[in-house]
Amino acid sequence: MQVYALLGINMILLLTGQILWKLGVCDLKSITVQSLLACILSPLILSGLVLYGIATIIWLILLSREQFSIIYPLQSLSYILGVVAASTLFKEQIPLTRWLGVIVIIIGAFLITRK
Repeated sequence: MQVYALLGINMILLLTGQILWKLGVCDLKSITVQSLLACILSPLILSGLVLYGIATIIWLILLSREQFSIIYPLQSLSYILGVVAASTLFKEQIPLTRWLGVIVIIIGAFLITRK
């Protein structure tokens, strides 16, 4: 059970990092070294990188404790969190086909955990 809790934390950290990147990404109308540096050095972008670093450490722990054929496919559940975040935080319109894809991912994750 501890493996699944760590996997959940890993997915939340990755999702939060992506949300921070989405919030922090600059509108790069012209790409210059200065504009890229300003964007990369944004506190939101840097915070997302830190979360990705922590998530990577957790991932290495997970790789040492569980079968790859279980934990790697289960990480697809983070896509579901991404769709929910897109809908709620960014007010994106999610078409029915995408919600059906979410259902397929849930079914697949359920099947992967069956022994």
